[in-house]
Amino acid sequence: MPIHEQNFYFPLEKGHYQVAPGLHAFGTDFGNSNADRLIFQFDDNFERYRQTKLSARSEALEKYYCKEEFDSQRMSIIIRFIIQQLSHESPDLFSYQDQNNQHCLHCELTGETLMFDPQYKLSGNQSDSIGYVDSLDALAMQVQEDLALLEITNDGHDRIIALHLCFPNHWAAKDKIGKSFLASHTPVPGMGKINQRAEQLLNSLLNKGPYVRFAWGLATDKYLNHHPIAPEGIDKNLWLGRRFDPTNPHLYLRVERQVIHGFPSINTFLFTIRTYFYDVATLKQSPTKHQALQSALQSMSAATLRYKGLAESLPLILDWLEN
Repeated sequence: MPIHEQNFYFPLEKGHYQVAPGLHAFGTDFGNSNADRLIFQFDDNFERYRQTKLSARSEALEKYYCKEEFDSQRMSIIIRFIIQQLSHESPDLFSYQDQNNQHCLHCELTGETLMFDPQYKLSGNQSDSIGYVDSLDALAMQVQEDLALLEITNDGHDRIIALHLCFPNHWAAKDKIGKSFLASHTPVPGMGKINQRAEQLLNSLLNKGPYVRFAWGLATDKYLNHHPIAPEGIDKNLWLGRRFDPTNPHLYLRVERQVIHGFPSINTFLFTIRTYFYDVATLKQSPTKHQALQSALQSMSAATLRYKGLAESLPLILDWLEN
């Protein structure tokens, strides 16, 4: 059962921070060989991702998995696609069988065998006692990505209809669910130009993809879950993170690989969000990456620095990067 080292993505190689769609054709080679052609990527960190998801659902599943009402046909098509992708992309990790009028997917990494009825509704789990609430919940627990669904309604409006978000980067699923693309990105500085052409962008995502894009920021820890509300019993300041200490420097580049796959027949998108961390102390050893990071940070606006939680720490970080 081969598991690979984590992939490497460095979306700031131009040394300039900008808010843009940044869409690349899915399958573009970023130096990770076949992994760049996979929607769902697996590596030897799987267990850490899995445990973070298990902890999140034990704390309060409704805090991390939110969904709107939508028709069963839409969900059936999405679930079938995910099952097919997993068994096609990673046949060493997932095996699929259609037996006794049921669809069965077995995951080697979790040891779970998920069963779905002919309409791809979850009907059972042979291997574990976790109480999955539906098919999307069960499948999200087999992968290292967070999942989101967005639909375009018959009247042309768009809304987020499902968010399985156990690795939030300082935002909450409940604050985005049911909102449009525009409304959900209102807090992001520099979104003006994108918002002006949101309808055109969504049409491209739906009909011309799939695409892959990247988002990045700096973190002072490698916690996958940075929900804005800390769990009970956890120090809020510790949970929040983003406090850089130059006397004991811990700094990581947090990169999100986002894949957007459109389903024109049901006017729906599947978003997958895979989070990676790279130690900046290691990146500093590469002159080109070192310079690109410094330049990109210096190009951020004051509003962007506040949004990314870097306003207070940036001078300390830049000074540390110089030495």
